[in-house]
Amino acid sequence: MNISKAEYARRRQRLVDALPENSVAIVPAAREQLRSRDTYFPFRQDSDFLYLSGFSEPESLLVIAPGRAQGESVLFCRERDADKEMWDGPRLGPERAAESCGLCDAFPIGDLDDILPGLLEGREFICYTMGRYPQLDRRLQAYLQGIDEAPGSSGAPQMVSLDPLLHDLRLFKSAAEIRLMARAAEISAAGHRRAMQVCRPGIYEYQLEAELLHTFATGGAREPAYPSIVGGGCNALIMHYIANNAQLKKDDLVLIDAGCEYRGYAADITRTIPVSGRFSGPQKAVYEIVLASQEAAIEEIRPGHDWDQPHLASVEVIVQGLKDLGLLQGDIDGLIESGAYRKFYMHRVGHWLGMDVHDVGDYKVHGQWRQLEVGMAMTVEPGIYIGAEETSVAEKFRGIGIRIEDDVALTKEGCKILSAGAPKSIADIEHLMSAGDLIQEALL
Repeated sequence: MNISKAEYARRRQRLVDALPENSVAIVPAAREQLRSRDTYFPFRQDSDFLYLSGFSEPESLLVIAPGRAQGESVLFCRERDADKEMWDGPRLGPERAAESCGLCDAFPIGDLDDILPGLLEGREFICYTMGRYPQLDRRLQAYLQGIDEAPGSSGAPQMVSLDPLLHDLRLFKSAAEIRLMARAAEISAAGHRRAMQVCRPGIYEYQLEAELLHTFATGGAREPAYPSIVGGGCNALIMHYIANNAQLKKDDLVLIDAGCEYRGYAADITRTIPVSGRFSGPQKAVYEIVLASQEAAIEEIRPGHDWDQPHLASVEVIVQGLKDLGLLQGDIDGLIESGAYRKFYMHRVGHWLGMDVHDVGDYKVHGQWRQLEVGMAMTVEPGIYIGAEETSVAEKFRGIGIRIEDDVALTKEGCKILSAGAPKSIADIEHLMSAGDLIQEALL
């Protein structure tokens, strides 16, 4: 299950078709990131570079040069080096990289200063996003200065951002991409099921995180798509909580927001479960509101609807539910218009999903919410968060934080829930957790 060379070629051709006339596009690879002294974090390729090339090595650069006689796609990468490969692993080298990735031409990265300026000469525009890789920014500025000062020069090309063009292409997923995302969601859902089975009072948040990571790796996903959130009790009220070092208490909920990355594509799933295996009455009441709001949002994800409609649907259900519980008072329309609900539901219902967990793509086009179309993929993640010190609500509801998140893709057949393998009804969660209790007892 991989992206084919033919699909990478189609992506590059779509970019060529979208580029301004007489332009060239430059896409750098990610840099290796120092972890401590002489050790590095595991390398993760830049998503834009990977999307267009499929090449996973650092110290690389892709140039798309429409009209170039020797071929429009040019890769610069590291040469073969037996001594370094003995320590750090094999490199493809320019010739094998070009063949492996279906690119037209490839050169050593050490020849960049000799070759790249020639690819820029005579162009009207350079499509490149400044600010991400400062060292390359400076080199390009030096090239442009050299072109501008050359005898007989008609001036250097104008620099324009590549992001709007490339990111609009990435927003629409192919069938192959959706299959990879579905696999990422399947592995991630297995991790959530495992966490439900082993969860019990007294264990630590990081122990649940370890079960998630173990399941991801066992399924073929070596890395999480983002730092896992495992928040018990009031830690669930912290949107991006990643300390994961508290001990879980019997009467608390634990919010688990975790997903793996599988072959370059992210999953992003949240489930909120009772540490004891049984939801209390107040927990059930709030949970059912969040679940109903998610279902209402998913109903609005269809071609022709705009990006904001699922969010508005989730808000309406949450406001009505909070009013029914006595956590909000007043007219529904007034509560929505005033934003009074935002102290309990302070984020939007979702975000684009793809190679990045918060994937690229504009949410508004010319000031208007973007229309939903086949090929788009997103999360749906409403939540209710009631502060422990929120004296305006009954004490039994204080400290409850609940979020439910699924990954969905708009296909020709409709809205497909990719993460359906993670239980989310109260009955299904409690059943799986009770089965986990039996397994643990059998092991003792």
